[in-house]
Amino acid sequence: MELAEYADYAVRLINTEDPVKGRDALDSVEVVRELFGPARQMARRATDADVTRLRSIRTRLRAVFTAAEAEDHTASVDLLNALLLEFPVSPQISGHDHLDKDGRPDWHMHLADHSSNATTGYAAICAMGLAFHLAKYGPGRFGLCQAPPCRNAYLDTTTNRSRRYCSDRCATRTNVAAHRARRRLADRGVTGRV
Repeated sequence: MELAEYADYAVRLINTEDPVKGRDALDSVEVVRELFGPARQMARRATDADVTRLRSIRTRLRAVFTAAEAEDHTASVDLLNALLLEFPVSPQISGHDHLDKDGRPDWHMHLADHSSNATTGYAAICAMGLAFHLAKYGPGRFGLCQAPPCRNAYLDTTTNRSRRYCSDRCATRTNVAAHRARRRLADRGVTGRV
């Protein structure tokens, strides 16, 4: 896994909460373990205490995205730097058992896990992943879905910086609503864009 892909861990964590509807899917150690995905070794250390700790990290990660959305890029970077200082990482070269086309180990970077608990490891992964994403694309690529009432986080990797929604579902829902609004206006004889 490339280090920039670790940013997806942050998005996964942020999106366990729907602040508009007051819903929180981060409610058990099983959910915490699911967040880790393929990082099973760290997931095995998860305990009930990680639920509360990860909620706190989630709030801080959402603040990074909220500042970026408000185009306060300095605040976004400062918030992310604070996480990087609090949750330092150790990069490590890994080849696992994967071989490249020439039969040699497929060397790539990982983050070594020396964390004292699951939350510390997860927070370090999130912070480093977002830092790589920010360095590559800029803080303006941290987004919060524009489809009301959704406020899910996403990472914009489009070439033209055009992503506005967390998913195709939200984009479609917004486009259908706009189309229906235009139709209602047209049916009433009003012209123009909605």
